[in-house]
Amino acid sequence: MKRLYLAWQDQTTRKWLPVGQLTQKGKRFHFSYTKGATHSDRFRPFGLMKNMSVVYESKELFPLFTNRLMGKSRPEYNDYLKWLNLSQENASPLSILSISSGTRKTDPLELFPCPSPNEKNQYEVDFFSRGIRYLPAENQKQIHKLKAGDRLFLLRDVQNPYDAKALLMRTDDPMSIAGYCPMYFNHDFNQLLDQNETVSVTVVRVNTDAPSQMRLLCKFQSTWPEGFIPCNQECFEPIPKDTSCH
Repeated sequence: MKRLYLAWQDQTTRKWLPVGQLTQKGKRFHFSYTKGATHSDRFRPFGLMKNMSVVYESKELFPLFTNRLMGKSRPEYNDYLKWLNLSQENASPLSILSISSGTRKTDPLELFPCPSPNEKNQYEVDFFSRGIRYLPAENQKQIHKLKAGDRLFLLRDVQNPYDAKALLMRTDDPMSIAGYCPMYFNHDFNQLLDQNETVSVTVVRVNTDAPSQMRLLCKFQSTWPEGFIPCNQECFEPIPKDTSCH
């Protein structure tokens, strides 16, 4: 089973909340709301999926998510897969949404995976650096000089007004800010750092020809602590108490 969480940004507080989960079991897709959807009075259910207490099922990917995939007929589609570090063979809809986050300019929604242990019993997740377009020109130039495999280092931005768990990334020498980790990973990342686990962040790709939100693809890796449960906050729990599908 494949699972992605849907994050929604409250435009007033700027905080991201996990408001739903999308799963694929065989050839069927399921969507259910999570308790994060109840943490803001400003959140509204999506389209025809008004009832937040049921699980929705479909043979096809729900339009809410299909509309976040680039059409294969688009001339830039092959470049798009290259930016995501995906091949034609492994570019399934959920694989694409997992890395691209399915971002659109028209709404404050993003998708992200909840990692499970890889074959080496590690926590591992790929993500694009955030906030690059707001960095000074010199920092952006340094990002363009990075290469696959280069190490990045995490800095806690505890005075960040939107998230006290915010994590900046920097290069080594010369030291330069390379953007932020996505906010919805901060709880897990900080927990792994607090447990003194072996943590590394490396460059996967630098896409100099891509939009800024897809400029720097990174990989976070850590040993998987015994008893560690990712995405274990209450806001990730599904609202439906049964498996009735609609």
